[in-house]
Parts: sequence; structure tokens; C-alpha cells
Amino acid sequence: MIRTLAITPSHEVVTGLSLEDIRMDDYAWIWADFNNPTPEEAQKLESYFHFHPLAVEDCLHTLQRPKMDYYEGMQFFVLHALQSDTLQAVEVDLFLSEAFVVSFHQQPLTEIDEAWERIVSAANKKALAKDGPSFTAYTIMDKLVDQYFPSLFAIEDELADLESQGEKDSVEILMNQVFALRARLLRLRRTVVPMRDLMYRIVNSQHLEHHKHHAYFSDIYDHLLKLSDMIEADREMTADLRDSYISVNSDRMNTIMKTLTVITTIFMPLTLIAGIYGMNFVNMPELHWHYGYYLVLVLMFVLGAGMVVWFVRRGWFK
Repeated sequence: MIRTLAITPSHEVVTGLSLEDIRMDDYAWIWADFNNPTPEEAQKLESYFHFHPLAVEDCLHTLQRPKMDYYEGMQFFVLHALQSDTLQAVEVDLFLSEAFVVSFHQQPLTEIDEAWERIVSAANKKALAKDGPSFTAYTIMDKLVDQYFPSLFAIEDELADLESQGEKDSVEILMNQVFALRARLLRLRRTVVPMRDLMYRIVNSQHLEHHKHHAYFSDIYDHLLKLSDMIEADREMTADLRDSYISVNSDRMNTIMKTLTVITTIFMPLTLIAGIYGMNFVNMPELHWHYGYYLVLVLMFVLGAGMVVWFVRRGWFK
């Protein structure tokens, strides 16, 4: 689907026109949004707008890294939206010039819809007619970046819950949750960091279109810096939780091994005594003692109890 938005020289917003009905000379600028286009509609990037073949190829092929390219009289951006459920990146391509904005994405995005509604309902139509393409590009980028925050906040809420339930669940369950959170943070980082680097290039670009709204693009860059810092802080927190759980698990294992070692040590001399008197030699005078059985039991009890007392005093049961 291709939808269009055109601004007349008299500052009026016209929507619903087909590309064939639009004459560039009749409008201050236009915005054409390619929303999940068909192959025939995608061909209009080249047949109608005559975009550079390399830019068209980037739109039609696999997910590209966020970037900014300059072509004659036009700039081309590769941006990333974020799927909130899977945290997978969704490519959004943007063509920008003084006469038009063209957005291209392979699936419907609420961020683009929100940017569309903001431009349609803009209060200052005069300013929109003058600097509309640059402001539209800012609005799209701002909406895309704003959608990163809810996903990160959800992860931070899960981290807070994970810290509070540390006393309830087993270490294995907690470790699985920590590694799952780290994997989600890594997917989010793979989207945020390239977008941050791209926005740094945009903010420091000398192109005239950018400097009309330099403060706005700088605000997006500040948001991405904040997101990057939050992600790194959360990754450090998950690393600390992981190390803490590993330490707790190791301490538990050491306690168990120490307890088993104490028990084994206590029974070693008892097993030795039982083994000696379990031999079937004929000439063993102790076997014919009337109270020999009871004496050996008392000896084994005193020996075991004495070792337990000695281990307690040594602090082995702490």
C-alpha cells in the first residue's frame, strides 16, 4: 500500500492522492509512505522517483545496518524499528530531499502511523510547508526511538522482580532467567547502538536540511545515549546477579561436600572395625568373648561420638 500526504504552497494538507495524480510543481513537498508494498508498488521507487539503484537495492533486500548515504539532491537513511514482543529489528528506509519524503517498510508499523498523524494534525502549517521534509524525518526517527523505551523498561521491571524473588526460586531457575534477560538485552543493544552511531553522524552532518532542526535531532541522540547507558547498566546488573548466583551455588555445593566428607570420615574407622571383625579367621580370640559384641558396639559409638564432638569444635558443621 502506498499512501501520500502533500502540502500545498498555501499550507494546506492533502491526503489520499495516488502518485500518478501528484505533480511535484503543484506542491511544496510530499510524503509517500510505502507500507508493506507489493512488488509492483516497490518498483515505483525507481520508475516514479528515479532513486539510485543502490538505495533501491537496500530497500528490497535483507536487513541492513542503520546508515546514511548521500545522493545527488537527496539523502538516504536506513533506520531500525523494534518489535516489542521479539525485540527483533525491522528496517525502515527513508529518502529525504527538500521536495519529498519517502518512507519504505515491509510491514505495518504503529510508529509510522503516529508520525503520519502528527504531520497531518500539525498546528503550524506555515512552518510545516517550509521545513516539512526535515521535520517529518525527525518525527519518524523520534517515534522509532521512543518505542525502544517500553521494551527496556519491561526488562528492568523483570530485573527488579528477579532480585526480589532471589530467596524463593532455585538457583537453576534464577540462572535461566538471568541468561534469558541478557539475551534480550543483547538483541536490544544490537538495535540501539547502531542507531546511536547513525544519529551521531546526523547531528554532526553539515547538510543544510539537518541544521534546520539540529536541536530536534540532538534530542533523539540524547535519548539513544540514555538507552545505551541503561542497557549497559542492566547488563552489568545481570552479570552481578549471575556471579552472585554462581557464588551461592558454589557455597551450597561446598557445604554439601563438607557434610558428606564429615559423615564419611566418621564412618571410616567404624567400617574398619566392622571389617576386621567380619573376617572369617579361626584364630580370632575376640570372637569368643562373652561380651565382645557389646564392647565393640560401645567402642564404635564412643569413637563416632568423639569424632562428631571434635568436628563440631573445629567448626566443620558451621
